[in-house]
Amino acid sequence: MKTLFIGAGSMAHALMGGALKAGVLNSGEVYVTNRSNKERLDEIMQEFCVQKVNLEEEYDVIVLAMKPKDFHEAAESITPYLSEHTLIISVLAGITMEHISDKLTFKGAIARAMPNTSAAMGKSATAVSFNHSLSNSQKQWTKTLFQSVGIAAEVEEEKLDLITALSGSGPAYIYYVAEILKHAAVELGLEEDLAESLVTQTIAGASAMLSESGLEAVELRNNVTSAGGTTEAGIAALEDFQVKEAFFQCITSAKNRSQVLGSELKKQSMKK
Repeated sequence: MKTLFIGAGSMAHALMGGALKAGVLNSGEVYVTNRSNKERLDEIMQEFCVQKVNLEEEYDVIVLAMKPKDFHEAAESITPYLSEHTLIISVLAGITMEHISDKLTFKGAIARAMPNTSAAMGKSATAVSFNHSLSNSQKQWTKTLFQSVGIAAEVEEEKLDLITALSGSGPAYIYYVAEILKHAAVELGLEEDLAESLVTQTIAGASAMLSESGLEAVELRNNVTSAGGTTEAGIAALEDFQVKEAFFQCITSAKNRSQVLGSELKKQSMKK
């Protein structure tokens, strides 16, 4: 599959690297372009032995991986690479498939995906949606592409703003929890290096238990929580400070912001 990545940022880097390693992509058929950072473009071309975009070619797959705010400016330059058989895959937060279709005057196959930065470690949780024009083989290929950097699940497009808030932004929430745990441990007397290693391993171990034990999170929590014990005391403090409600508002606020950003980008496009 002759594949063009438009954008050479961290998501393009992670997806390209995972797909090449898994054999989903062949470096001889991968092309890349980046609007503003030539140094970054040269680095990614050298690392993966991929090629700079050929202005006179059409591509089987085009991956939109620029910053969402740059999509409208880039749209006109994308059109020459399209054919009726091209599959467009977008990882642009907030931009709908309908908007992509309208902006590119393209009526063919479009997929929209929401991976997260853990793709760099092959651990992304990706949701992907398809318009009506994809063939079954294109759908399967797209899923395989994102499975090369983690797990991938097909969802209705209207759920992507929520998934952006949950798993797209989710790694940052976990990092924030790690930051808080480390800060508390240091404030209470642990050395910083020791606190960091203990927090990191605790989160890694809990993640492994969630993914490999076959038990629900509530079961795992209850297994650790003895009546009258230390864990129960800690959980009680979290409940007293309404941490559950705080996380609900966290997801709600991020979801709402995703919707607003998408609406703002669409309005900006209509003005041009």
